[in-house]
Amino acid sequence: MTPNLSLTEWKAYLTEHPEAHLLQTTQWGELKSPYGWDIEHLKVDDCGAQVLFRRFPLGLTLAYIPKGPVGEWLPTLLPQLSALCRQRRAFVLKIEPDADWDPKLAERMRAHGFKPSHHNIQPRQTLIVNLQGDEEQILGRMHQKTRYNVRLASRKGVTVRPWDDLEGFGRMIQETAARDRFGAHISAYYQRAYGLFHPDGACQIFVAEYEGLPLAALMVFARGNRAWYFYGASTTLHRNLMPNYLLQWEAMRWARSRGCTQYDFWGVPDESRETLEAEFTTRRDGLWGVYRFKRGFGGELVRSAGAWDRPYNPSLYWIYSELTSRRYN
Repeated sequence: MTPNLSLTEWKAYLTEHPEAHLLQTTQWGELKSPYGWDIEHLKVDDCGAQVLFRRFPLGLTLAYIPKGPVGEWLPTLLPQLSALCRQRRAFVLKIEPDADWDPKLAERMRAHGFKPSHHNIQPRQTLIVNLQGDEEQILGRMHQKTRYNVRLASRKGVTVRPWDDLEGFGRMIQETAARDRFGAHISAYYQRAYGLFHPDGACQIFVAEYEGLPLAALMVFARGNRAWYFYGASTTLHRNLMPNYLLQWEAMRWARSRGCTQYDFWGVPDESRETLEAEFTTRRDGLWGVYRFKRGFGGELVRSAGAWDRPYNPSLYWIYSELTSRRYN
């Protein structure tokens, strides 16, 4: 049997690792647990992982480590991970390391039986805004038009405040998803996320309003020196007042007040900067629709190590790879 940690033990371990990603926290595991995932935690020496197991037919599972493991895990943690996967009848272990793309890391992953995956669960590429310096310096790193729109919204009477209308936020998310044709969780998912992270001060919902009317909202998360913009929504009302620009700026100010030095926009198309800049005015599919907005905040384009698979059942893994390849390519 693999020596697993309790929730309390894992939470205590993470207090010693403020650099660990939000997706490795107990709250994230609890958020996912009602939606078909079982959660396990293990630790060897000073490295560890929160592992999510997706249930498949016939008692099989897919093992997934989002933005982990924590610490210098390879190869120390791998024997225990493999034992846990076999114990839980996982046909594959999928890992999305919390690391930038690095050929040396890729070489090490391959040397330990991992293959580049056809299926990234989290966005492969993002824009990260530097929150260091004073507010004028941060604004100064933004594109001129974005900086103008932030100030325009404020001048025109848009205000931003924390929002605890969880049902209202859920409705706005569903409205936005239907209008812009992207997938969204059910409203209860966002309510659960807020209930798990907000009591510890790790997340906040902000709403942009004009004359008391909600125009746009977002949910921002923070841990250590990093903040993440995961979920956002807007109405079609008063778009000329640029509420989303002021909304993002206030979320960044909140992140700075939490001690964050990075603000992660969490997802842009996985293309080179040259391609992004050449095509963003004409493309609207997938993450292209939000890249034009996000790029104006002056973030650094960062490409992650991506997803890596370590198969335990070659036949089932081949079927899984074929299905995901057709679906996501």
